[in-house]
Amino acid sequence: MLSSASAPLPILIGDHFPDEGSGNRVLIPAMDKMPERPPSDQVLSLDGTSMGTTWQVRLVPPPGASLEGFRAAIEDELARIIALFSPWVDDSEITRFNRAPAGRFDLSPDFFDVLAFSMDMADRTRGAVDPTLGALVDLWGFGPLGPRPSDDPLPATSEIAEALSVSGWQKLALDAQALGAAQIGGMRLDFSGIAKGRAVDRVSERLSRMGATSHLVEIGGELKGCGVKPDGQPWWVEIETVEGLDAQRTLAALYEIAVATSGDWRKSFTHDGVAYSHTLDGATGRPVANGVAQVTVFDAQAMRADALATAFTVMGVPEALSLASSMDVAAHFVVRTEDGLVEHMSPAFAAMLEDEA
Repeated sequence: MLSSASAPLPILIGDHFPDEGSGNRVLIPAMDKMPERPPSDQVLSLDGTSMGTTWQVRLVPPPGASLEGFRAAIEDELARIIALFSPWVDDSEITRFNRAPAGRFDLSPDFFDVLAFSMDMADRTRGAVDPTLGALVDLWGFGPLGPRPSDDPLPATSEIAEALSVSGWQKLALDAQALGAAQIGGMRLDFSGIAKGRAVDRVSERLSRMGATSHLVEIGGELKGCGVKPDGQPWWVEIETVEGLDAQRTLAALYEIAVATSGDWRKSFTHDGVAYSHTLDGATGRPVANGVAQVTVFDAQAMRADALATAFTVMGVPEALSLASSMDVAAHFVVRTEDGLVEHMSPAFAAMLEDEA
């Protein structure tokens, strides 16, 4: 029997979370300067749908700015991301690369920047996050081709081997001077591990250029907060705990920081009682099965937080904790064990913890 699931987003946006009662676990990022005064005393709220998910923005506008102008700017940035990185769009840049024959392929500056960033992250994580796994994503039914047939839910070993033959970041050559990449023939790029984070960063940058330097951006559960609200409070969010975990509510103040979460329960399918996560391991060509239920990463850049959350999920706790510690990255892990769900945290994450509220 085959069933699929797409879980609710693991982030809740609130206002004065720490005042709502005791027993909260509160995360406060390090501050190297006092927050600047917001541009006005008003908070605007916008929301919508894009990239196959929902988005929310809260912002403090400068005097005279219009709500319609901010909405248009946000939707413009999201449309740009889709035109570049959505394999669900026939004429997007990623679709054109994926369908191209073997040979050189010219890339736009924005596309090249994200691809180069992804390749650097692949090098740093030894392929735990890899932009070249599109063939595997499609094979397992998580891409634009849709789910696999119910009577054939699991790929054959030969199919996985074939997809692996056109996958792997080490097979992709970039030309930084001419902004190009070498399509080996059949390679398919996939930026599902960083596209939402990139969108969050772009929307945040656009809002700041428009004078809304205090804002909170959320796209599909990836967030970034800049500045503070008119009352001097930070942008508070609650990180949803994995079902069954006996833990306090985790509340985070997003001040000049982004947060991304990856979880095995967010998008998956079940066959014969076994759950198969949408996060794939490029080393095996199969969904990760290392017990990691959820990873949450804080970083100044949403795209990097997004990429590291995926990488840490694939790597597993011992290796991921070691890398997070060496990179001074704040990361939190929830792992499924025979004794139940267990938490782990990097030193940088532990340093963000305040006393219970």
